[in-house]
Amino acid sequence: MSNAASKQRIQDEPAFVLHSYPFRETSLILEVFSRRHGRVALVARGARRPRSALRGLLMGFQPLQMSWFGKHELRTLHSAEWQGGQPQLQGTALLCGFYLNELLLNLMARDDPHESLFDYYLQTLQRLAQEDDHAFTLRCFEKHMLQELGYALLLENEADSGSPIVPTRNYRYILERGAIAEMADSSQGMPVSGKTLLDMAADDYRDANSARQSKQLMRMLLDHHLAGKPLHTRELMRDLQKL
Repeated sequence: MSNAASKQRIQDEPAFVLHSYPFRETSLILEVFSRRHGRVALVARGARRPRSALRGLLMGFQPLQMSWFGKHELRTLHSAEWQGGQPQLQGTALLCGFYLNELLLNLMARDDPHESLFDYYLQTLQRLAQEDDHAFTLRCFEKHMLQELGYALLLENEADSGSPIVPTRNYRYILERGAIAEMADSSQGMPVSGKTLLDMAADDYRDANSARQSKQLMRMLLDHHLAGKPLHTRELMRDLQKL
C-alpha cells in the first residue's frame, strides 16, 4: 500500500478522545490521541443525532478502537468501538484527566506518533481511577510526557560540568540548560535541592519538600513550553482549592 493510500484509510486503531465540539447540525469534531498515528482531527458525521450509535460512545477517558479515512488534516470517522477495562474517572480524578488532555492538546503536534506516551497515558488514567495521590500521578505523567516530546529534564547531572547531582547540595534549574550549582550571587532559574532532582529522576514524590519543589519546577517548564498559553483546568483546580 502506498503512503498516500495508507493515510486515506486507518482501520481499528487504539485511540482516546481528548476533546470534542459540535460541528454543523448533527456532527462532532474530535481531537483524538491514537496509538500509531498520534493526535488526529476527525469529523464524526451524525454523531449528535438521537439514534446515532456513536452518540454515547465518543467520551473522554474511554479506550476506543477507531477507523477513519481521508487524506486532509480533518479526516472522517468511519467507526468506533468501546474497548472497556477503564474505570470511570470521578471528582478530582476526572479534573486531573481533563488536565492531562489539555496538556496533550497544547503540546503534541498533529500526526506525530508517540506509542509509548499513548501507553503511559492509558496507565495514568488507570492510576487516577485507582489511587488517591493524584499529585504524584500528575508529576510522573508531566515528566514522562516532556521526555517523550523531546523536552527531557536533566535531573541526575549538572548542566555545565556533567558532575553527578549531590542530594545535600542546592542548585538552580535554568530553562533550556538544566541544573547548575547554586552560588552566593545566583539569581538565574529556580532554586531546587539536589534531593528533589534525584527524587524526580526516580519518580519518588514521598518527601514533602520534593513534592512541593517538583510541582514548582514542572510548572515553570510547562509554562515555558506552552509559550504563555493558559491551562483552563489548572485555573479551575486553583479555584476549587480556594473553596
